[in-house]
Amino acid sequence: MTSATRSAPRLVRTTLLIGSFTFLSRILGFVRDILFARYFGAGPAMDAFLVAFKIPNFFRRLFAEGAFSQAFVPVLGDLHHRDGHPAARDLVAHASGTLGLVLLVVTAVGIFTAPWVIDVFAPGFLAHPATHALAAGMLRWTFPYLFFIALVALSAGSLNVYGHYAAPAATPILLNLTLIAATLWLTGVVRVPITALAVGVLAAGALQLAFQIPFLARRGLLVRPRVGFRHPAVRRILALMLPSLFGASVMQVNLLVDTAVATFLAPGSVSWLYYADRLMEFPLGVFAVALGSVVLPRLTRAHSRREGDDFSRTLDNALRLILLVVLPAAVGLAVLAGPLLVTLFTRGAFNAFDARMAAWALVAYALGLLGFTSIKVLAPGYYARQDTRTPVKIGILAVGANLLLMGILVPLWLALRWPAPHAALALATSLAALLNAALLARGLRRRRHWRPAPGWTPLLLRVVAASALMATVLLALAPPFAAWLRADLWIRAGTLLGLILGGVAVYVLGLLAAGLRPHHVRDLLERGAPRPETGTA
Repeated sequence: MTSATRSAPRLVRTTLLIGSFTFLSRILGFVRDILFARYFGAGPAMDAFLVAFKIPNFFRRLFAEGAFSQAFVPVLGDLHHRDGHPAARDLVAHASGTLGLVLLVVTAVGIFTAPWVIDVFAPGFLAHPATHALAAGMLRWTFPYLFFIALVALSAGSLNVYGHYAAPAATPILLNLTLIAATLWLTGVVRVPITALAVGVLAAGALQLAFQIPFLARRGLLVRPRVGFRHPAVRRILALMLPSLFGASVMQVNLLVDTAVATFLAPGSVSWLYYADRLMEFPLGVFAVALGSVVLPRLTRAHSRREGDDFSRTLDNALRLILLVVLPAAVGLAVLAGPLLVTLFTRGAFNAFDARMAAWALVAYALGLLGFTSIKVLAPGYYARQDTRTPVKIGILAVGANLLLMGILVPLWLALRWPAPHAALALATSLAALLNAALLARGLRRRRHWRPAPGWTPLLLRVVAASALMATVLLALAPPFAAWLRADLWIRAGTLLGLILGGVAVYVLGLLAAGLRPHHVRDLLERGAPRPETGTA
């Protein structure tokens, strides 16, 4: 059995491990968002908090799942493979000290310039002074979150290189628990209740960093930080990181642009996009982030060992998993958008109108889910080879396309008097994500870093057919939107659960009816081809 053959089952097992922790985190995230909707709904105060949280959260994505990790993990992995643990430990010390110093400066600047930062990221708030002042005040609490969470990203990357994935995957749970606690118990203490959430964000960052410490110590990676801008490996990380600061977080740039433009639309638009994005992030966070966390170290090792076939096979396996899981998830989100929003959030301050508006955005985001997810696997195909320039070029094209589409779709939406113009922002972002993924895939194929194995076309046709069958059944069985609003919570929850489980069953039966068998899936993941006796994939 070759290393490529053995890698597929390990890839699946490790992805499931990370996905399990991420799944728990997402469930708690839903609890958190349900409480947000109940206590604060979708209005100016919630818009202000979401902007104050999105700004450091944008940089968190940039570091934790973007440029820093994409540069740090390959360099640390290569150093550990070539020079052993002492060299890796030395790099962790110098990288943490250097990054920590930069973060302290950036955090201080962010706190002191909070009103001007809000002007940049939410220019529409300038027309609403109270909302602007509230957002700026909360940003002073949330911005230091960046300091803690970026160091968490460094710790998580270090542990991943050493093959430890569980603790980094479990860490986000603390954010959701802290914000749940802040919503339940701190909102009644502070003068402005919504500011309790900003305090909770800061506390969550400190807790997440503290959680990493025993795991780092156990692997000999708990070191005294040292500033080392001239350290060769640190300089290599910076050289890889600087051009990729933009390219690694194109999706987040587009979502942030969505938020900025949404501040010019009706009050509540930022919140509607947020609640839709949170539902879209469920499959993205549970599956795609877990898969991306596993893929990057594996690609780095394959590249360091000059194992081109293993490199290509890892990419191919991951993309097949994405097709099997994400396409039906996207279809399910689009078809059940209204029932999901009503069941999860429509209570307290979040009303039926809010559910309708958020559902429009969720349908638009679902159209791009396959692109959002594929980027999490395709971008590491470049970063593992320490190529940051190509994703940057592609990222520029994607953001340009997003801005162009926004400039076309939003005025068209308003001119035609269609409801929910904020959904045009989500649609533009989805189309830009699909373009970004397609260009990344084309680049890897042209350079022959990804050589698709046989069986892709039959697999695609079967997944599309099974997903279409699932959508047809769900549309036929799902009650109308008005009926969801009239039903009580338990009937909503039971009906929605039945539809989801039924949809999954129909999808699986559809795959079986189309000729896909469990051993086909195993063979597709292990060899990229069917067993000889089937004659098909």
